[in-house]
Amino acid sequence: MSNLQTLKFFVTPDHDCSYIERATAKTLFVDPQAPLDKPTYSQLTQYGFRRSGTHVYRPHCDGCAACISARIPVDRFKRSKSQRRIWNKNRDILVETIEPRFDEEIYDLYARYINARHDDGDMYPPSQDQFISFLVESNQSTQFHLYRDTDGELLAVAVTDQLVDGLSAVYSFFSPDHDQRSLGVFAVLWQMEYLKQINLPYNYLGYWVKNCKKMAYKTQYQPIEILLDDVWVDATDDMIK
Repeated sequence: MSNLQTLKFFVTPDHDCSYIERATAKTLFVDPQAPLDKPTYSQLTQYGFRRSGTHVYRPHCDGCAACISARIPVDRFKRSKSQRRIWNKNRDILVETIEPRFDEEIYDLYARYINARHDDGDMYPPSQDQFISFLVESNQSTQFHLYRDTDGELLAVAVTDQLVDGLSAVYSFFSPDHDQRSLGVFAVLWQMEYLKQINLPYNYLGYWVKNCKKMAYKTQYQPIEILLDDVWVDATDDMIK
């Protein structure tokens, strides 16, 4: 099994940045042939790496450090007034946790979400192969959390990886027909409650990019910690405004 001392890394050529318009980016990838156990994957996450399918990566751009890893400390997190309203609004939701799999019902929700919310992004148009390679194929302890109402309608799915010290929130998608529920927020709030139950300290939310509107929601969870020069610090108002 590989560890941080034996891992090989590869850097991509320049490519279009997913977050900043007209910018280019480079990505640092872990050797995809290297087997990663949970402790090693957890360490990589602590150093700002993320997972997409079987690929573990981190931005590695020349002269740019806009992509900043963010995590919520479970023991210090306090719901805001609006988050408390969202939590109460969704008390009827039932959650089922399953192993990753392709399922027509789950894929249909994913496709509707991408078509409605991300028709200008890298994942548009959605396809079954893309869904499988992105979310189903995994070499880690991955779970699908299915959120249903009392009638059994699938409202949202959150995909997470379990780490030594918490969860990595890989991706979530939800019904475009239930915007009033704020299901994306509810999924994060549910993860925080789940982490309390399993007694793990952090929820890793991925990258926060200050000037990217799609990433702005992450700083709504307070306090939020960000990774600066490989050290986790509390994000201050001056940093995030």
